Amino acid sequence: MVRILGFLVGLGFVGVAAWSLLWGVIAYVSEPPQETVEHRFHEHARSFDFSFNGPLGRYDRQQLQRGFQVYRDVCASCHSLSLLSFRNLRDLGYSEAEVRAIADQWQIQVPTINPETGEATTRRAIPSDRFPSPHANEIARSLANNPPDLSLITKARHNGSNYIASLLMGYQNPPADLPAENRPSGALHFNPYFANLNIAMPPPITADNQVTYADGTAATREQMSVDVAAFLTWAAEPTLEKRHQMGLVVIIFLLIATGLAFLSYKSIWANAKR
Repeated sequence: MVRILGFLVGLGFVGVAAWSLLWGVIAYVSEPPQETVEHRFHEHARSFDFSFNGPLGRYDRQQLQRGFQVYRDVCASCHSLSLLSFRNLRDLGYSEAEVRAIADQWQIQVPTINPETGEATTRRAIPSDRFPSPHANEIARSLANNPPDLSLITKARHNGSNYIASLLMGYQNPPADLPAENRPSGALHFNPYFANLNIAMPPPITADNQVTYADGTAATREQMSVDVAAFLTWAAEPTLEKRHQMGLVVIIFLLIATGLAFLSYKSIWANAKR
């Protein structure tokens, strides 16, 4: 009796599921979903030839230093980089003296407390400090349109490196056939690489030679966009090269182990009857 009841209950669930599926298919066929304006005008990120692409990719230290220059001169006044310390810049090829100079000359000082008066004050950064936020607190940050922290931005966005570079170069006038309700208004800017097409951040890279590269590379808009995207990728994944190297070692080990296992199998079971 219990089995019969269980079978009937299960049959009822299957029937309800089949009925729902049938009506869902009918509704989809009779009234297919309409493409939204965001889907019609949104563009996927362009693909750039980053040196760290692929399983054996490595960072280009010169590119990372150029990207850091772009962050320092263009992005740092609005966007924080809270998970990185100045001393991490040694991984980009900067010497100890250069890191100390960068920290000491950073345009935003580090908040601290005056030990004599107990009042809030600031001081110059040292290599062990993390990059100070350009905003005094969350209220000041919200008043500045909540610019995101860039420490993990390339991991927080799909196809992050390509997305950042595409977004920085994607500012343009809205197309003529864009509906009026989707056109940017007020302080918004049209960018087809942004999810809802209109972004509050003004174009940060507006012209060639906005940054003067120390290595003499021509600072075109595309070069600066790609370089800062590479730097932010390193900021989010500083151990990427080690992971690639470890992956190669693991693959070689597994190949050798597989070969030894096969030879052992042939040796042990060579005389066994099949």
